[in-house]
Amino acid sequence: MPRIDVFASGYLMLTALLFDLDGTLTDTDTLHLEAFRQLLHAYDGRQLSQAQFDAQVSGRSNGELFAELFPAASAEQCQALAERKEALFREMSPHLQPLPGLLRLLEHGQAQGIGMCVVTNAPRLNAEHMLAAMGLEQRFEHVLVSDELARPKPDPLPYLTGLQRLGTEAAQALAFEDSLPGVKAASGAGIYTVGIATTQTPERLMAAGAQLVIDDFNDPRLWALIEAMQG
Repeated sequence: MPRIDVFASGYLMLTALLFDLDGTLTDTDTLHLEAFRQLLHAYDGRQLSQAQFDAQVSGRSNGELFAELFPAASAEQCQALAERKEALFREMSPHLQPLPGLLRLLEHGQAQGIGMCVVTNAPRLNAEHMLAAMGLEQRFEHVLVSDELARPKPDPLPYLTGLQRLGTEAAQALAFEDSLPGVKAASGAGIYTVGIATTQTPERLMAAGAQLVIDDFNDPRLWALIEAMQG
């Protein structure tokens, strides 16, 4: 396996791991797709294909997404529809499985004193639900919810805020993302971004700004990268 020379690219000692949630810590897109399908069918009989979901829905924040999906609805109606969709999702997901290798990475980070946080476009109720459904609610120093910030992903602000909360800088961090808005946000913040190919193709993730794409956290290339950043 070729050595990954992160230092030649300006990256320094690893002090922080920043994770998206949906599709990154756990593969939830099938559940979200079904929740959206139920909501849209009940609302106006609309259908939603997998391709439409991947291209137009996955990874986006609810504020802009629901205004686009329901252009004739008021802001209050959009909020109510979003809350209904998220309630459907939570009902479908009492238990969730962490992506393969995730627990190994979290244990490594904890043992090495690496700061870890979640940076998500999901609403806080969903984020707390998903972490509890995986038994990970105590694993992260911070859970940053984009809707509670001035701008959601794909703006870099959520990841810049994550770096600030962890007291580190982009050159000392790794970010993990499965969606195109998320990859754009993390790479736009200057963080070495690892794409997780659960919801998008490796080609699309790389085009959005990912510097490495893996299927899960057991990929030897990821561990070679971590080893390189830890010296």
